[in-house]
Amino acid sequence: MTASIIDGKIIAAELRGRVAAEVARVKSEHGVTPGLAVVLVGSDPASEVYVRSKHKQTQEAGMASFEHKLPADVAQADLIALVQKLNADPTVHGILVQLPLPKGLDTDAVVNAIDPAKDVDGLHPTNAGRLASGMPALSPCTPLGCIILTKSVHTSLEGMDAIVIGRSNLVGRPLVQLLLNENATVTIAHSKSRDLAKLCAQADLVYAAVGRPEMVRGDWIKPGATVIDVGINRLPGAEGKTRLVGDVAYQEALKTAGAITPVPGGVGQMTVACLLVNTLRAACAIQKLEAPAV
Repeated sequence: MTASIIDGKIIAAELRGRVAAEVARVKSEHGVTPGLAVVLVGSDPASEVYVRSKHKQTQEAGMASFEHKLPADVAQADLIALVQKLNADPTVHGILVQLPLPKGLDTDAVVNAIDPAKDVDGLHPTNAGRLASGMPALSPCTPLGCIILTKSVHTSLEGMDAIVIGRSNLVGRPLVQLLLNENATVTIAHSKSRDLAKLCAQADLVYAAVGRPEMVRGDWIKPGATVIDVGINRLPGAEGKTRLVGDVAYQEALKTAGAITPVPGGVGQMTVACLLVNTLRAACAIQKLEAPAV
């Protein structure tokens, strides 16, 4: 048995198409153009590539895209002043401060300064608390993408056994809440969990978000399970080139899993698409319009 590949590129492209159609509808019916502001501090190469991708995809979806680039040595007060200015700007419905921030800046203070209604990264404590309480909230984009990818394989996750390996605020914790909302039975595991292989072997759904290259081995996977690999790890490859691998030993898992996301081409594709979903949802909520059909 070889697992079927969950193609994040195709699923993300379809989602972006649906977002663009809803953006066009909201513009024509209500005269509202959803606007996303991205703040990039410093010149981290990976972050710059990511921000360029966000800018391009935001514009392609018919949204307004606002980019703010600040030097790495920007004062904390100046960064928060920019966030507050964007909070007050009626043309901006989503604010994303690209993380990680350079050393010396207080990430929590910056995230906390964002208006929760415009917090399209879903990291503000208000949104995290609402999600944990089962209330409507803006959810972090990567976990949202994980759920959409899973539902491309299973129409319902109700009663399924899921394991989330990793407990970060960006992925692991919110993913657990989203799975609970889908009525899955969830185990949350991490690097300190005992007998991780045994825990994995019981799961119908495996989410690897621990940041360790190929940590989850093929023989950990229950035959036929769906595997969503959130990890992106850079390892030295042939001829001095870098190769990207996930947190799952992909070639091994292919032989056991029922369906699996590749790295690259899986979860990463969904993150920006879900950012567009969140921006559209935020714009509709702020303007007191009905929720969009995405």
